[in-house]
Amino acid sequence: MNSTTITAQPGTPYVDVVREFDAPPELVFRAHTDPELVARWLGPRGMRMEVVEHDARAGGGYRYVHRGREGEFRFRGVFHTVVPDKLIVQTFEYEGTPEHVSLETTRFEDIDGRTRLTRRSVFGSVEERDAMVASGMENGVRDSMERLAELLRPGRVIVDSSNPR
Repeated sequence: MNSTTITAQPGTPYVDVVREFDAPPELVFRAHTDPELVARWLGPRGMRMEVVEHDARAGGGYRYVHRGREGEFRFRGVFHTVVPDKLIVQTFEYEGTPEHVSLETTRFEDIDGRTRLTRRSVFGSVEERDAMVASGMENGVRDSMERLAELLRPGRVIVDSSNPR
């Protein structure tokens, strides 16, 4: 069983997430860059996601809304670097606290046809990172990674890898 590791070392402005998937990097990458697929896995269970914008290319942006019993939560960011099947660098901003923007670097590593995803989120300060961790971020990350693993489960056809974006 693959599990999600979330590390927030005390005194640092980083959160690191590592997860392995039983799918090749091109499918895991595609699930991060195709708006229809992103809407199927990103965010906590029990919330609906509306993708308002998702232009996964250098200089492109994204906006999405999660809706559930707890209310409505809006997020946005800008893609800075997109290297197919290998790397995404983007900003991440919760619109409820627009002065706090993090930088996320997500790497997709091929391990014999499987993928190790590593993501480092860098916050403006240790205090901003600690506030994000205290907000319940861990539950949303774990739910998202589980939902992504379900979407990528062997035997499920989520995308036609012979038909690139």
